[in-house]
Amino acid sequence: MHRGSCLCGGVTFTVSGDLPPIQVCHCGQCRRAQGTPFVTNIPLDESQVDWLSGISLIQRYESSPGKYRCFCKTCGSPLFSQRSSLPGVLRLRVGTLQGHVKSKVGIHIHDASRANWWTPQDDAHAPRHDENGPAA
Repeated sequence: MHRGSCLCGGVTFTVSGDLPPIQVCHCGQCRRAQGTPFVTNIPLDESQVDWLSGISLIQRYESSPGKYRCFCKTCGSPLFSQRSSLPGVLRLRVGTLQGHVKSKVGIHIHDASRANWWTPQDDAHAPRHDENGPAA
């Protein structure tokens, strides 16, 4: 089991079950939403996440048709995203998990859009796709 929270600790949760491989997205929209060169996601079934506190603090923003970015409205921490086309799936932001994360990077997507000021230094073994990869 993994525990996670937003920066202020208002939203807390646990994740049960095995974690699938981490998906790294390099698209411009993810960079702007995170303020970083990429975003790291773990796609989870909603049933794997147990919200312990702060569910009323979660704000949803539709960043493009059918894509919702969800964050803590107190501290602004990005928590997860959801797509209408993938009902029941949360794309949890890996940085919200505490302690050792039992998963590794499995894929890089939108690599052609990668920030020109950042040079990848990890996961040479993880496949890179210029657009969406399989199951992204």
